[in-house]
Amino acid sequence: MQRSGKISTEFDRLSQPGLSSSTYIGGMSTLSMPSSAPTPLRQDATLIGLVGLGHGVSHFSQLLLAPLFPWLKDVFAVSYTELGFLLTIFFVVSCVVQTVSGFWVDRYGPRPILLAGILLLGVAALGYAASTSYWMLALFSVVAGTGNGVFHPADYTLINRRVSKARLGHAYSVHGLTGNLGWGLAPLVLVPLTLAYSWRVALLCAACLAFIVLLLLWFKRDELVLPPLPAAAPSAAAPEGSFDFLAIPAVWMCFGFFFFYAGTLSIVQTFGPEAARQMHAVPTHLAALCVTVYMLFSAGGMLLGGFLAADPQRCERIVGTAFALAALLALLVALTPVPALAVPVIFGAMGLLAGIAGPSRDLLVKQATPENATGRVYGVVYSGLDIGQALIPLAIGWLMDHQSWAGVWLSLAALQAVLIASALNVRRVRRTALVPA
Repeated sequence: MQRSGKISTEFDRLSQPGLSSSTYIGGMSTLSMPSSAPTPLRQDATLIGLVGLGHGVSHFSQLLLAPLFPWLKDVFAVSYTELGFLLTIFFVVSCVVQTVSGFWVDRYGPRPILLAGILLLGVAALGYAASTSYWMLALFSVVAGTGNGVFHPADYTLINRRVSKARLGHAYSVHGLTGNLGWGLAPLVLVPLTLAYSWRVALLCAACLAFIVLLLLWFKRDELVLPPLPAAAPSAAAPEGSFDFLAIPAVWMCFGFFFFYAGTLSIVQTFGPEAARQMHAVPTHLAALCVTVYMLFSAGGMLLGGFLAADPQRCERIVGTAFALAALLALLVALTPVPALAVPVIFGAMGLLAGIAGPSRDLLVKQATPENATGRVYGVVYSGLDIGQALIPLAIGWLMDHQSWAGVWLSLAALQAVLIASALNVRRVRRTALVPA
């Protein structure tokens, strides 16, 4: 435990304002990097735009199948449970790949990993379009999950290493915004194309979108190169270990945060609208709009959150306040007779609050990340998203099957309350050195 104490103590010192950018991991040496000249706005904006574009494709690809379930169910003669299992396959594979790809990013750089991910998403969309059996859909869900798993380690390594510190909040804001737009765009593109032509044509168009973005990033590949970190100074300490970053408590607190955040997102995207419809007699067409309203307001909130995250010292308070207000709205839906027309408004308000918290949430992870372990830390931390999306919906689905509509919304409020405690605990463990055993 002595080495773990050194990790935390040194990291706390390095995270203080006014110190030069440094790295320390595994109780080894500190890499001191001289202050560099301010990065031009155009250079930052180009990188942020390219990374955001790839992130949008990732989120778009997460919803390739779900909007098409009504058609796929009839074509392949399968149940909704079997179709839902395709999403479980996707997120389980994505979780494993996300953890492993963090090591690949740190070793080989984010550019080849990012390009490979988009390529695999395009191949998966082509495979879905050509599928003639349920098991082919399952196979290409593995391919799609593999491609999806690389984005957070690659994206955040590029953002944290290339974007100037003053613009990090805006970079996180755009990154989250493009992800939400990808989610929102998928059903708006796939369903009309399916109605006009067929589900196979819709998926072929999705594949074309992925390949177009891949081509653009290939032509702009020089913008995705990282400057090398300086060589470590000689040290008598033990050699740095690839897994030593796991001794930082804040990494695991961030992992837990994203696990429970995935639960809130799953409820909002899948079960929340139907549960609210059953409780408050919301017309079907209004219930169908709730997720779109949530995502649009969340995107707007992320733009605002980018400005609020300019001060790293208040990021925990922003996250805590936003989710406290969102939890109160969830309790309002669960425990009071809300007018039907107010339900989409409440979804919009919750989306706005979640969006405002987004950039500060990402900054929490940044502050818990040693410079030369960015890919590994983000791979582990964001695997919490995939695990949460794979496991928590099973419990909420049980509540839905037993028609516990209020229980769904009480669960949402409880998860949002856990997020408040998680954010505050990240701050505590980040600033408190480990006690040697």
